[in-house]
Amino acid sequence: MTAIDTAAGPAPAGSDMTTLFFRLFAWIMLGFTAAFVISAYLSYWRDFPGAAAAFSGNANALSLTQLVLYAALMAVGALYVFRNRARTLREDSKIISDMNAYFIRAAFWAVLLVGFADMVISFLRVEGLLESVVGSDLSSALGRSNFRGPYVHMPLVVASLVIAWFSRSLGFYWLALLVVVAELVIVIGRFIFSYEQAFMADLVRFWYAALFLFASAYTLLEEGHVRVDVIYAAMSAKTKGLFNSLGTLMFGIPLCWVILMIGAGSKQSIIISPLLSFEVTQAGFGMYVKYMMAGFLAVFAISMLVQFVSYLLDAVADVRGDPGGRDHDSHATA
Repeated sequence: MTAIDTAAGPAPAGSDMTTLFFRLFAWIMLGFTAAFVISAYLSYWRDFPGAAAAFSGNANALSLTQLVLYAALMAVGALYVFRNRARTLREDSKIISDMNAYFIRAAFWAVLLVGFADMVISFLRVEGLLESVVGSDLSSALGRSNFRGPYVHMPLVVASLVIAWFSRSLGFYWLALLVVVAELVIVIGRFIFSYEQAFMADLVRFWYAALFLFASAYTLLEEGHVRVDVIYAAMSAKTKGLFNSLGTLMFGIPLCWVILMIGAGSKQSIIISPLLSFEVTQAGFGMYVKYMMAGFLAVFAISMLVQFVSYLLDAVADVRGDPGGRDHDSHATA
């Protein structure tokens, strides 16, 4: 009997039902989110009818494809959990957080590269130098947002995905510095050289919006968001975990889905409409990046949603008293 008990050993750390339930919730939620993003692309850029059409009596192969996409990606999330049954909540939390960090790094590199490239094009246009640099045909094409977006911005976004894979540091520290430098250039140009163009202010807004929205998920990871620390600091680790998990389920994750559902609910929604039309500002020689700033809301909602899922797993682990928790007090912000 002793030999049998020794051979059996303790149950794997991630094999109990509580761990399994929350891990399934997390990965199925991520699968559903990925399906939502892909389905939105199919619906608004490829004119698919949407998964909801499969239940309206007008089902066709395209709507059923989108419905199957949701089921398949959610099943992939569940299968991942069962294939890694022994994994703990904190291990999954770390994996999800690392995935989100890559997504945010790519977004920061994208706004950095697109910002510089569009600024140069806008400067050459406003000074009448673009045609002599790239020729009349390309110069005319670069004056149209529906050309500059797909053929200048999107390749830089793809390049950002590659760079972010090899770069392991989040770039918003440098982006914050660049925002300050860009503002300084505007002040010097305006008050010393009496030179100011629309693209200069556009660049500051573009980078500052990215800095504010993209850094939110990292701030959540570091517990830098403002909270009532007079109450929170006095709580035990388990009580903090309970409040963090309830706050995530009741407020954090639902808020992200409200942004996504309202912002990407139709072709006329506040996120999709600017992206479809490559919307620009009214300034004729400003930067052509206003449509991307609408997309920042989607990046914000998705990155926060993923980070909230990671945060939930860590909070539940705190409630259970699992080892390896973070020191919440060291990150608290008054």
